Amino acid sequence: SRICCTHTMEQAIALKERNPEMKVTVLYRDIRTYGKREDLFTRARRLGVIFIRYDLEHCPKVEETGDRLEIQAFDPILLREVTVQADHLVLASAVVPHDNSELVDLYKCGLNEDGFINEAHPKLRPVDMSVDGLFVAGLCNYPKPMDESISQAKAAVSRAGVLLSQQALKLDAVKSYVTENCDGCALCVDVCPYKAISLENYEQDGQRHSRVAVDKALCKGCGLCEATCPKDGILVHGFTVDQLRVQLDAVLSGSEA
Repeated sequence: SRICCTHTMEQAIALKERNPEMKVTVLYRDIRTYGKREDLFTRARRLGVIFIRYDLEHCPKVEETGDRLEIQAFDPILLREVTVQADHLVLASAVVPHDNSELVDLYKCGLNEDGFINEAHPKLRPVDMSVDGLFVAGLCNYPKPMDESISQAKAAVSRAGVLLSQQALKLDAVKSYVTENCDGCALCVDVCPYKAISLENYEQDGQRHSRVAVDKALCKGCGLCEATCPKDGILVHGFTVDQLRVQLDAVLSGSEA
C-alpha cells in the first residue's frame, strides 16, 4: 500500500535519530515513497539505514536463536546470503478492504480487483462514484495517508456543494427508452444493474397490458437492457441496433479498403 512504506521510513528515521548507533535494516520488495516522501528514503539512507531488496524466489527466513531473532536474506547486490541478528522484527502490513458486497449491491457502485471502491474516473472525476450523487474519500477508495484522505474529503464536499447549489440538474443524453415493440416480458427489468426499469400495467381497448418504464434519473445508458431484449422493445439513445449496424458496416468496409 501507499502507507506502510512511508511509515517504515519515518520509524527508521526516528530510531536512528534517537540512537545513531542502532542498526536498522529494512527488507523490502518494493518501496513507494512517492512525491516529496522520496526525501524520507534519502534521509534514511544518509542516517545509515540499510536496505536489502528481495523477491518471491528468495523470501527472507526468520529463526529464533535464544532470546534473539535471526533473519536470513539474499542480497541481490552482494549476490550472497546475509544474516541479520535482530532484537525486534517489525512487519509493515498492507491495508485490506472490508467486505463491501452489501454496499455495492445497495448503491450499485464498482470495486477494483483488490476490493476497494472505484471512482468514476481517476483523472476527470476523482471523487465521484459511478452513481450520481455519491462521492468517495479515504481508505475505502485506496490505501492513502491522512493528508491525502483530508484533501479527498474536501474535494468530495466541494463536489456535493456543486450539486446542492443547483435547482435543476441536466441528465446525460445517453438513456434507454421504450419502443412500441415492448410486450412487457420484463427481461430487461431483471438485468438492469441500476434498478432503473420497472414493469407497469395499463388498459387499452378494455384489455390489460404490460410494458416497462425507464426512470431517466437512474438509467446510466449501459445498454444491458437493449442487449437482452429480443424484440427491440427497449433501446438506448445514440446506440440503437440500426446505428450500431451502420457503425459496424463502416468499420468493416474501411478494413477491406
